[in-house]
Amino acid sequence: MLELPPLALYIHYPWCVKKCPYCDFNSHEGDNREGYIELLLEDLDEDLSYAQGRSIGSIFIGGGTPSLMSELDLSKLFEGLRSRLTFENDIEITLEANPGTFEIEKFKAFKGIGINRLSIGVQSFNDQNLKSLGRIHDADEAGKACTEAAKLFDNFNIDLMYGLKGQTLEGCLLDLRQAIELGPTHISFYQLTIEPNTLFAKFPPTLPKEDDIWKMGEAGVKLLEDKGFNRYEVSAFGKTPSKHNINYWEFGDYIGIGAGAHGKITLKNEQKIIRTLKSKSPKDYINQRQKTTEIISNPGFEFMLNALRLKDGFDMDLFDRRTGLSIDSIKNNLDKVALDGLLDIDKNRIIPTTKGYDFLNDLQGVFL
Repeated sequence: MLELPPLALYIHYPWCVKKCPYCDFNSHEGDNREGYIELLLEDLDEDLSYAQGRSIGSIFIGGGTPSLMSELDLSKLFEGLRSRLTFENDIEITLEANPGTFEIEKFKAFKGIGINRLSIGVQSFNDQNLKSLGRIHDADEAGKACTEAAKLFDNFNIDLMYGLKGQTLEGCLLDLRQAIELGPTHISFYQLTIEPNTLFAKFPPTLPKEDDIWKMGEAGVKLLEDKGFNRYEVSAFGKTPSKHNINYWEFGDYIGIGAGAHGKITLKNEQKIIRTLKSKSPKDYINQRQKTTEIISNPGFEFMLNALRLKDGFDMDLFDRRTGLSIDSIKNNLDKVALDGLLDIDKNRIIPTTKGYDFLNDLQGVFL
């Protein structure tokens, strides 16, 4: 029997100063933002029934570069959100920020409006790396942004990439040490991948050898864990884990509003799970916003695709509650990957082994 999981809200702000060559997110250069906040609230109005009596446990405002938003626009947005939704007392509200658009007074105002967590897209503290990634900030701006964030927010994340053009193991670890010294509560440490339909896909940079990238990942994980950053998900290390992230990986629900925003909703009365998608281009969203919905036909696979990313695994009964299926429906698959040494099954808990984590795509694929 499907149960209603926790509910989060994702808000997409699609504009940025400059499109990075590696980025495959729905982000667009430009400044045609007039009326967007009102459209976001109209969008939410159309999806309010999805709440089904639930309060909101976390909000994530992503992009693009949502830190480009004005104080007035953010204030309007949160006034509208609070009039429509019930916020949990310990709600986590994250805003993505770019060091190149970091304004101290603006962020003080953002905190007063309700933002209690920043996610800062640093990517590297090396100027050469930043230039090759097409970032608009330099290492000095990145350091200053993080220093000011630490003064303003008790909870903030630094995004860092590794496996960059010309990067060495020593350079990768230097980036991490600089990030750790700046006092974040969370670090997202992930490998640069060349995604289709990006500038890097058309003009690929020369990246380090695969063995060297593997060593960067292994050494980076060890350094982070030695410094007290718990690896709770593949690329997420937190002294304070992100509630919003965990909700994704535990197959929780989230309403998605904004251009190209995805949502995932459990319809308890209908005993089904759906995905929603809004018009992708900002122009289409502004002129003729549309929503498409589809039923998730294989919730067991979707659950495993997400939950296997959790380093400490999950309770078996969570699978039943979040998918409406019995764990017995995937027993043969579980037995196979356990025999292959990719999973540990300990009483009521399923946990990826070190080998399973290293070969996560193979592990997830068994459940397709």
